[in-house]
Amino acid sequence: MGHQGVDTQTLEAYGHGLHAAQYEELATGLEPLGATPVRLQGRAVMVIAGHVLYPIRYAKADVPVTVARLRRAAGLRFDLIRRHGPEPLQEELDLGLQDTHAQEIHGDLSRLAPDVSLVLVAYACSMDRGVMRLEWGIAEVLPDRCLLWHHHEPLPLPDRPTLA
Repeated sequence: MGHQGVDTQTLEAYGHGLHAAQYEELATGLEPLGATPVRLQGRAVMVIAGHVLYPIRYAKADVPVTVARLRRAAGLRFDLIRRHGPEPLQEELDLGLQDTHAQEIHGDLSRLAPDVSLVLVAYACSMDRGVMRLEWGIAEVLPDRCLLWHHHEPLPLPDRPTLA
């Protein structure tokens, strides 16, 4: 029944249903524009004109997108941004040491063409206030998991009825 509350096409429960809904909503909005779905970690992300659009909730509070930080320094999101995001503004210091642990890229990323660029659709959202901020842009991920935005701009939020 939880999936009915968040109106998703999956049978996931409430919290996971909200996670699924972000991908479904993006797909619904971009499909009429000719976007192609690609499955990454069981979710359909949309590719249009050589760009993959990836949704990311960066906060539960009304804070600027510039405070966005990934929860983990591994996994699909981290690898997606590293591989398909912009070139870093500052190159990492190369001390000439061999990396004893070869970095493995998340396997699902092989489903994306190597030349596809990443556009993040970042939003701040809470259960009681809904979506408070919505932006899109390109960002690199720093070693401390913070996102360094090369460019971002706000997207208009739909008018919402006020609660009486």
